[in-house]
Amino acid sequence: MAALTSTHLPGLTLISKGKVRDIYSTSSADHLLFVATDRISAYDVILNNGIPDKGKLLTKVSLFWFGKLGHIIPNHFVTVNVDEMPAEVRPYKDQLDGRAMLVKKAKVVPLEAIVRGYLTGSAWSEYKKSGMVHGISLPPGMLESQKFPEPIFTPSTKAEQGAHDENISPAQAAALIGEQLYKQISEAALKLYSEAASYALSKGIILADTKFEFGLIGDNLILIDELLTPDSSRYWPLEGYKVGAAQPSFDKQYLRDWLVSSGFRKGLEGGKVDGEGWTITDDVVQGTQQRYTDVVNMLVQ
Repeated sequence: MAALTSTHLPGLTLISKGKVRDIYSTSSADHLLFVATDRISAYDVILNNGIPDKGKLLTKVSLFWFGKLGHIIPNHFVTVNVDEMPAEVRPYKDQLDGRAMLVKKAKVVPLEAIVRGYLTGSAWSEYKKSGMVHGISLPPGMLESQKFPEPIFTPSTKAEQGAHDENISPAQAAALIGEQLYKQISEAALKLYSEAASYALSKGIILADTKFEFGLIGDNLILIDELLTPDSSRYWPLEGYKVGAAQPSFDKQYLRDWLVSSGFRKGLEGGKVDGEGWTITDDVVQGTQQRYTDVVNMLVQ
């Protein structure tokens, strides 16, 4: 089955095309149509080809988590049933089924709310240099992939399409969005992570870190975008977990590793020959699809 890397919905207005999602306005002033395509990105680069059915997997696991964590904070989800969506959306059911959500329209808070439970990725790189992560001092002598004494909230800016998010300290984040809103978001994010990580562990999965996004409807804070997907999270198998080394993963790390091994580095976002981009090999497409499928099935079944 071919990957759906772009949607085509004549008569609907496309208002945003992100790394993965195409967002359309609807005839309802209070709602948007979120469509999860099969596009995939790494290091803020959208690859030329996608991962078949990835959008459906992301939607499936987001819906699971929206339901499971809804008692912590409200979210933007309305329905995944195309027949319950505005009339102009329904003719595209074949294209949208399983990958589209009708959601409440909200004002996006310009902050990536990242929670880390383990020392890995960019946090590990920063810690090795400074003993800190996002300006937060950590105990000395920690090892790669080691669990933190408590999960930490490490925000970043929310960059425009094509730009890079910038890691910032909690104090900078509070200055950016306001102290009260920052407190609300950091507390909600830590609760969401802790409950999700505990559940995942019961399924044989370590949730190493994840990214949440929040929005406002009036003065009310809600959870928006995707939730705890393999695109926005690091998931590791519990079996074989060992402190002091990188871990095998069920997420995009597999693709990132392939991209780096293929010659990618900063400055080559446009491809080895600028403008050609990066095309994933068939075996890495299949490997990525299998990892996403495995973790979603482990979590939701």
